Amino acid sequence: MTRTPLARATALYQAGRYAEAEAEARSVAAARSGPRDDTFAPLALGIAALAAGAQGRHVEAVTTYDALLPVFGRIFGAEHSQTLRLRSNRAQALSSLARHTECEAECAAVARVAARAAGPEMPLIATAARNGQIYALNALGRHLEAEALARGAIDAHRVPDRFTLVLRLGLARSLNGQDRHEEALAEAGRADELSRTLPKEQRRAETGAVELAMATALLGLGRGTEARPPAEAAQDACVTTFGPDHRRTTEAMALLARMGSA
Repeated sequence: MTRTPLARATALYQAGRYAEAEAEARSVAAARSGPRDDTFAPLALGIAALAAGAQGRHVEAVTTYDALLPVFGRIFGAEHSQTLRLRSNRAQALSSLARHTECEAECAAVARVAARAAGPEMPLIATAARNGQIYALNALGRHLEAEALARGAIDAHRVPDRFTLVLRLGLARSLNGQDRHEEALAEAGRADELSRTLPKEQRRAETGAVELAMATALLGLGRGTEARPPAEAAQDACVTTFGPDHRRTTEAMALLARMGSA
């Protein structure tokens, strides 16, 4: 994307300037809306949907993804990497609307297609989809399945990057869900160590996630006094980065509410 009409929107998104990224992406889409088979217009709207979701406007993001799906299928093909990436992004946006069953099924389907497809991007698309599936399984209370999937994905990926970070956070979430809080705290610590080695643009999307995992584990261990600072840090960081309506912001607020009522 560095030499395309989407370069500026992509750079703004990676810098965490989500409102500006969305505006730029929509401007590109509008400017290129004439030709029926122009690829940059739908790709730009995909970036706009990502940016809207990052601002907590999850309904709008899903609505945009829904409109884009048939367009991507027509222009790129059903099993093209761009179409699979859009499906994965849409599925994970569904979890932000508590549509976890749909998210789990769609992420599993995308991961299966990507795993058998050729192309350098396919392994990362498969890993991203597995991450969405792990999140959905945890949200559905299927923590043992989420744990097994997370451990398998970590073993298969073996690269110290953002994908490993989110997989470790998914594993920590599954362990917390099973009340295995000591293990969850250790896994959150590993995620924290990895996060500190990554460039800002690679860890920005996970803002507050490590602190939430640690705070949840500490609270589960009865160490509420220690849990409060990382929970508060997560809430403050998420409000600043994503706004008050983002799913991680509301999760941090709910965790602090639990501490207040404990």
